[in-house]
Amino acid sequence: MKKTFRKLFFCATVVVVSAVVAGATAYAVSGSVSVKAGEGVEEEKPLITRLASFVSGEDGGYTDLTYAAEKSVHAVVHIKSTQNSRIKTVRRAPDIYDFFFGDGTGREQTVRTQPRVGFGSGVILSADGYIVTNNHVIADADEITVTLNDNRTLAARLVGADENTDLALIKIESDSTLEYLTIGDSESLKIGEWVLAVGNPFNLTSTVTAGIVSAKARSLGVYNGGIESFIQTDAAINQGNSGGALVNVRGELVGVNSVLTSPTGSYAGYGFAIPTSIVTKVVSDLKEYGTVQRAVLGIKGGTVTAELDKEKDLGTVDGVYVSEVLPDGAAQTAGVEAGDVIIGLNDRRVKSMAEMQEMLAAYLPGDVVTLKVLRNKKEKKIDIELKNVQGNTDVVKNIDLDILGADFKELDANEKRQYKLSAGLKVTSVKKGLFDDAGIDKGFIIVKVNGVAMRSADDLYKAVKQANASSDPVLFISGLTPSGRKAYYSVGLTK
Repeated sequence: MKKTFRKLFFCATVVVVSAVVAGATAYAVSGSVSVKAGEGVEEEKPLITRLASFVSGEDGGYTDLTYAAEKSVHAVVHIKSTQNSRIKTVRRAPDIYDFFFGDGTGREQTVRTQPRVGFGSGVILSADGYIVTNNHVIADADEITVTLNDNRTLAARLVGADENTDLALIKIESDSTLEYLTIGDSESLKIGEWVLAVGNPFNLTSTVTAGIVSAKARSLGVYNGGIESFIQTDAAINQGNSGGALVNVRGELVGVNSVLTSPTGSYAGYGFAIPTSIVTKVVSDLKEYGTVQRAVLGIKGGTVTAELDKEKDLGTVDGVYVSEVLPDGAAQTAGVEAGDVIIGLNDRRVKSMAEMQEMLAAYLPGDVVTLKVLRNKKEKKIDIELKNVQGNTDVVKNIDLDILGADFKELDANEKRQYKLSAGLKVTSVKKGLFDDAGIDKGFIIVKVNGVAMRSADDLYKAVKQANASSDPVLFISGLTPSGRKAYYSVGLTK
């Protein structure tokens, strides 16, 4: 009898405890918790709000994501870039007439291209109208227009652009003070932290999506050797979001949305943003110099992996392995050697090439940093004065075709037949400038610059910009004199 009573009492106790636990769990899951809202007043506050408050910090006054959304939508703009129609010479596919009566390569035909229009987003950085966006949003644009969140449309001018980071700075003029975003610290972002992506996907204005920081310092290889250290997020980013804002729960800009990876071209789980640790320096340089003053170490290498450690016996499974030290670069001057592993920069740990690129992006040529390297498994500190891509600490000037001191035009059909060329640029006038210094005269036909065929003035402009941003800022020009004689010139872009 006593044993039976004990069993019944134990079962009853389990049922009561289970009921209490289940009730408490159901109450939490249903999403309500009582909090003080005022003197002697209580209100029901949803659990999701309580979680957002915990993430953002009650003492900061941000209770959910609506604060960040409201603050950012007015500072994110819609950008329309237009490339006007142009006259182009195209070569048609050869037909039977070309095989019997021509040279078998097809005939050239002059066509007028259709205007090209692209759309994207941008972020207002100051009350006087400076806007950061992606370079690919405004590249090759003849006209740039910006639509604000209040539906005003304003013309914009290009201040400067940087292909290596895919960033551009544009400027609008407004009669009224503009809403703008404060730049936050992307380096303090933590994995799992809430962020908002704000932009204009699919031409839909003022769109906000939410997600978390999924990873940091991602490198995707999409910038063809450019600087990549992306913030990865699962906040939905689609076409049209490029150049838009990635903001934290305080409504601060922490990244510029730039890339999505997807087998379909639309959002498939992850997007990638350029961190403000890179954006801030690039924007500052574009505003002051018109081009980025990029500091480089002068090495080749890559991120250390377990396989590389096993092969080379490096003594570490992360860091940057130096496979080659470039001659006359900052690293060689300071004593860095091939085989070293860079594991720190100014007391910050370096785990990957992407991380190191992001750190270096904050410095100017001439700045001195301290590298911590592993050499034969022993730590060593090396002070190094950073240099620019040209191997010195001078300011790299922003240049355009005006520096050449010449005017150009594309060859017409008769000139192409006369010189037996498929393309080329004719020098129509020469005044004071680099062409005059090099001895290039009026009438000279430019066929190639640094090995690239010149079909338009745009091709020449790109060749000048690329050479100016290289370690060897020289134009190697091949072409024909008016008499048809081949001629070659070397034009240095620095004096």
